[in-house]
Amino acid sequence: MYLIKTPWWLRLIYGSFLWRVKTQEKVLYLTFDDGPQEAVTPFVLDQLNKYKAKATFFCIGNNIVKNGAIYQRVLDEGHSVGNHTFHHLNGWKVKSAAYVNDVVEAEKYIDSTLFRPPYGRITKFTAALLQQKGFSIIMWDVLSADFDTSISPEQCLQNVLLHAKEGSIIVFHDSAKAWDRMSYALPLLLAHYTSKGFSFKAL
Repeated sequence: MYLIKTPWWLRLIYGSFLWRVKTQEKVLYLTFDDGPQEAVTPFVLDQLNKYKAKATFFCIGNNIVKNGAIYQRVLDEGHSVGNHTFHHLNGWKVKSAAYVNDVVEAEKYIDSTLFRPPYGRITKFTAALLQQKGFSIIMWDVLSADFDTSISPEQCLQNVLLHAKEGSIIVFHDSAKAWDRMSYALPLLLAHYTSKGFSFKAL
């Protein structure tokens, strides 16, 4: 079960996390989780380049080891990156010490204080430990649900179009699982919001 639009009460409970950027400017913040991955991440980068859009990539350390050249391209093209653990851990199923150690392992490859927990799952205690180490916990206020193989590519696009507004942090995935929906929605989303005068910035 997941929510497309993050409710106000959840943002209130986890008030130390960043859920959206407070701004009146026509700016959106695209984020991509779980990369870098062969073929998928280069497609995302190509689409972003067409619209001079910048984004934030929350990378898995183990995927950087496998796809270092693609990760370097993300950096070279001016996007920001964040830590997404080394092994894509579920923060509700792993002890805090092991979880933090995995984040630190990923930190060897990811020079960033931005952190997003895989699945959006992390305990307050573990989050506090990471914040003590200087990490900022980045969440989202709009979920494209591109990871959900039961929805159509059109629904994935509508999930964003119906809910994104100025300052929204939007989640997509540069992963093979999300490919069918993400590869359809991303180009159309970029074209739509660009035509409305929006720009896309990195966190």
